[in-house]
Amino acid sequence: MRLLFFIALRHLLDRKRQSFVSLIGIFLGVAFFLAVSSIMKGSENDFIKRLVDNSPHITVVDEFRQPSIQPIEKIYKGGAIELSNVLPLTEIRGIRNYEAILEAANRIPGVRSAAVLSGQALVTFAGKEIAITLNGMNPSEIRGITTIENYMVEGSIDDLIGYPDGIVIGSEMSKNLSVDMGDNISLSSTAGQTRTFKVLGIFKTGRQSYDTNQAYISLKRVQSLMNRTNRINNIIIKIPDPYAASQIAKNLEQQFLYKSISWQETSEDLMGTLKIRNIIMYSVVSAVLVVAAFGIFNVISTVVMEKYRDIAILKSMGFYAADIRRIFLIQGTLLGIAGSLIGVPLGMLFMWMLSLVRFKPPGASQAINMPVDWGIYQFVIAVTFAMCASIFAGYFPSRKAGKVQPVDILRGSI
Repeated sequence: MRLLFFIALRHLLDRKRQSFVSLIGIFLGVAFFLAVSSIMKGSENDFIKRLVDNSPHITVVDEFRQPSIQPIEKIYKGGAIELSNVLPLTEIRGIRNYEAILEAANRIPGVRSAAVLSGQALVTFAGKEIAITLNGMNPSEIRGITTIENYMVEGSIDDLIGYPDGIVIGSEMSKNLSVDMGDNISLSSTAGQTRTFKVLGIFKTGRQSYDTNQAYISLKRVQSLMNRTNRINNIIIKIPDPYAASQIAKNLEQQFLYKSISWQETSEDLMGTLKIRNIIMYSVVSAVLVVAAFGIFNVISTVVMEKYRDIAILKSMGFYAADIRRIFLIQGTLLGIAGSLIGVPLGMLFMWMLSLVRFKPPGASQAINMPVDWGIYQFVIAVTFAMCASIFAGYFPSRKAGKVQPVDILRGSI
């Protein structure tokens, strides 16, 4: 193998200019692959992080995925039956035996869960009335399960613990109602109850609809306001691995029958768009390495044509066809290795330069850095693709070289 390596290296050095051009194609292909893929993957990770971190990984709601089977359908199973005007019983909605669901979820290592009672309310202040969504939770769980604490611009979630009649609202709601910290606002529920709450905190997530319509108060106060004593209608769950949410939600739904919605199900259309975008991105960036592979193919093919007599001599000396093939495959491998060794540091330099770029999206209040992903996965893909392209580019010329017959060369037939 040392001799084959020496011969392969000598062939490449004999054609320095062509070999260098092919090498440039490989390391630039690897560098651009890393630069583009890091931006695309970084933006995807940033999007998913915002999507996942700002919403529950799993939400158990007080409804069933499949409607209840009517008694007449059980009696006349398979018969021609038509049902109409079936009205559900009027009852106080909520998840029954929700403590069992919380207990089952909390038995999973690293899982955090919380009971929530959400409902609509009407805010009245200074003659203004705005419909909002109330999220009733235990104050300690608001901080542990949601990310609202990270977006607080005034006050703290912990203030709800010491003052149960407090409320935390969004910055847009604060502007619309002209309220500030310490002001009192009146909430009226659909059940006809009205209570006054003191503003103890203001958050700003950057999502206008959320900052306008969402508010957090104590779970007991929401239950009282909506006449739903000891009732909840949602269970929100956070898990260590967000990508396991779909399977855990399926298991909970099978066990307790209540509809369990994972964040993947909620954002199914967005996840499909991201997959299509990744396919397009990898296809376009990989085309650079494919073009570089044609350069390697051209160099090795030219070497084969120029070295027919050398190949004949080597075969006459006892080299097998497999040895000849290995020589030219080694050439492709050497170009791939050299291109990867130069391309990876160059790609990292591009990635670092991109990470320093700051821009301000339309409507944003502050500039943000370009999201760049430094995960090992894309480095492995870039190097693997570069090596495969280089070896594949050297494969066909090596086959042609292996089929050369010394007798034809010596007779001058080729």
